[in-house]
Amino acid sequence: MVSPAQRDEVPAGLHRYADGRIGCWWAGDDEPYQHYHDTEWGRPTTDDRRLFEKVCLEGFQAGLSWLTILRKREAFRMAFADFDAEVVAAYSERDVLRLLDNAGIIRHRGKIEATINNAQRLPDIVEEFGSFSSYLWGFQPEPDQRPAVIDYATMSEIAVTPESTALSKDLKKRGWKFVGPTTMYAMMQAMGLVNDHLEGCWVRAELEA
Repeated sequence: MVSPAQRDEVPAGLHRYADGRIGCWWAGDDEPYQHYHDTEWGRPTTDDRRLFEKVCLEGFQAGLSWLTILRKREAFRMAFADFDAEVVAAYSERDVLRLLDNAGIIRHRGKIEATINNAQRLPDIVEEFGSFSSYLWGFQPEPDQRPAVIDYATMSEIAVTPESTALSKDLKKRGWKFVGPTTMYAMMQAMGLVNDHLEGCWVRAELEA
């Protein structure tokens, strides 16, 4: 264990865990949040179902904290058939009403309907690109288009990028909803399309290695 004084001896934007590891500040001391930070956020994802889930949950997160969504994720998975897009695409108005009565999720009609709508649009992307993963990874920025240093000051200024704007624009053209450029950048971070773990974070070092 480290002393309170030692906990403070980390650069801005980083946080020392109880076991001494240093991670990004946003996970704090919340165990589920730390687990998400350590094992999922920023790690390259290629599974289409999990990618569809990330797009949907980032849409639900708009205007809320991600921790709120994370704590409700299992309820979301149950409500949306573990994000099986084929099943969700067949949801009817009756399902919308059922979901609006589900206290375990975010009961926002527009976001619920957007999830169903997006599930209906997904097959067109898969048919064109072979997979949702191939489509999304096509928006990965080149290394020279990324900031030279990923630190707290830099990331505090980035909410939208040319790539997230292009992804948002293309999805909207394809009829997708709740896929604004800020939401899409958050999704790009979550799926590991960009590595935005801060310099000094143990996960960033692992991913770079």
